[in-house]
Amino acid sequence: MSTASFTPLDPRDEEGAVPELDDRDDRLLVEQAKAGDREAFGELIRRHRAQVYGYARSIAQEPFLAEDIVQDALIRAFLHLGTLVDTERFLPWLHRIVRNQAYTRLRSRSVAKEQSFSAPAPSQGSIEPSEDTWRDLDYILHRLSQSRPPAGQETNPEEALLRRELMDTIGGILGCLNRRERQIFESHFFDHLSPQEIAKLFQLSSANVYQIISRGRKKVIQEKLRISVDHYMKNRRDMGLMKKTLLPNNAASHEGGTWTSAASAIHRILGYTDKAFPLPMVMGLTGHAFRINIGPGDVHIGGPTSFNFGDILTKGLLNLGFRCRFIDGLRKDGPGPNANLVDPSLLTEQAMHKRSMHKALPEALELIHRSIDRGLPVLSWDLFIPEFGVIYGYDDEQRQLMAAELCREKAISYDNLGRGILEDLFILAIEDSFETDDHTMLQGALRMILDHYQGIEEEAPRTVRGLTAYSTWIEAFRGGAIEPNGHSYNVAFVQDARHFAAAFWNELADGWNGSDERDARIRSLFREAAVLYGDIARRLLPLRSLFPFPSGGDPNSPAAAEQAVPILESVLALERQAVSLLEAMDNELR
Repeated sequence: MSTASFTPLDPRDEEGAVPELDDRDDRLLVEQAKAGDREAFGELIRRHRAQVYGYARSIAQEPFLAEDIVQDALIRAFLHLGTLVDTERFLPWLHRIVRNQAYTRLRSRSVAKEQSFSAPAPSQGSIEPSEDTWRDLDYILHRLSQSRPPAGQETNPEEALLRRELMDTIGGILGCLNRRERQIFESHFFDHLSPQEIAKLFQLSSANVYQIISRGRKKVIQEKLRISVDHYMKNRRDMGLMKKTLLPNNAASHEGGTWTSAASAIHRILGYTDKAFPLPMVMGLTGHAFRINIGPGDVHIGGPTSFNFGDILTKGLLNLGFRCRFIDGLRKDGPGPNANLVDPSLLTEQAMHKRSMHKALPEALELIHRSIDRGLPVLSWDLFIPEFGVIYGYDDEQRQLMAAELCREKAISYDNLGRGILEDLFILAIEDSFETDDHTMLQGALRMILDHYQGIEEEAPRTVRGLTAYSTWIEAFRGGAIEPNGHSYNVAFVQDARHFAAAFWNELADGWNGSDERDARIRSLFREAAVLYGDIARRLLPLRSLFPFPSGGDPNSPAAAEQAVPILESVLALERQAVSLLEAMDNELR
């Protein structure tokens, strides 16, 4: 920032006294800030920050994103204040920067991939700055770890100022480290010493240095996340949004539900809209009544929930006439541990506190607040155990959410969101609804169902889906390595789903409008499908007695396999008939 082209105003008043910052007008503060007075710039920001934040919020809608935009805009405003010719138009000029930053950010919202801090430092210029990189701790530390020019020899004043700003930011975050961790952390990132040099300096092994750097990196990321959540809550307080909101609990209307917790949660949320659907219709039109995902070998308990949540749930809700938005903070490496078999202490609130705060927490909190304030709960995952539930209330002062998952209803702290046994975070909220019709809903559902059956749907790690899953299930009985509890869950899940599939086709047949020959053929296909899926559900029922949940029976005994394999083979034959029937339906609806 150059100051050679203007002369700063004299801050003294008519009597020769220098007024306090609070008493100086904007024009004087702008001139002083242009001359490099950081306190003057700070006073300008103190006066106008709430207004520009509100402006950013009006564009971006999301509080956490508006805060990012304002922070980015303020850095740019400070760096380029020398370009402001008319000092009386500071606020419109700042608004323009905020607007440009907001539109740029909305056009290109991307999440920067994390790099390992203990990996070799990237070469100069190997990380290209973008609109989001200033938010990325890895990028900031990379910038700061570049070899710094000797004092007084900086050739780029803006770069030097940005470095100081970033150093101030990181300096505050590094307060979470103990003395030894901070010394080693700063030696590596700021003094550009190699782990081997640090080991020699501190009389440690290189392995210890790598361990301390890695541990320090995790602490710093957690501290940055904690600060981000605190800023989000401070913004809510500053905007007068701090409150307690609890939506009516309509759990009583959901007695006699389903083993498919995703459909159960959707059904419950739809009860708060003006387009509620019976549970069999939700199960059918979202495709959940026809799903089967089997983990090879042990028939893992996570099989039924091993699918792309964002893709499948949003498509299912579109079939019902709803558009939605979701926050996806899921691991992508397949099913996690069976929560029924782990040490119960790992499911406690104390265990949650020991896990890392989830990186998607600020965005998730914003989506939860916005949806509940509109009168709609959100769908959630892995709050208390790895199942789907709903969040239907919040208390900002206590920083607690009110949630329901299966038969459990209890509070969960804001910070513990995403700290379940799987350390997953997934939140989905309905954004709006649109008019649709029975033909369109059913066509969308059939496309999803057939894609699943035929293996066209995206494959989930370590699970097999659709018709092929039955062969995988049969092979598991022959392999003798089935885990009883998880297997019995799969049995109950699939049998219950096919029961709802039969109910779905019966409800469609009863309610299908139209009196021409084509409609008569479609109703006939519905009735045929209802009978077929009813037969599948009945054939699977003995397996629930043979392998009761949660004990699971003895699926690895030869006698159990002798009974189960013929049942699964007969069900697979019926499922193949069902697919042919669904394809005929699809053709009739075209």
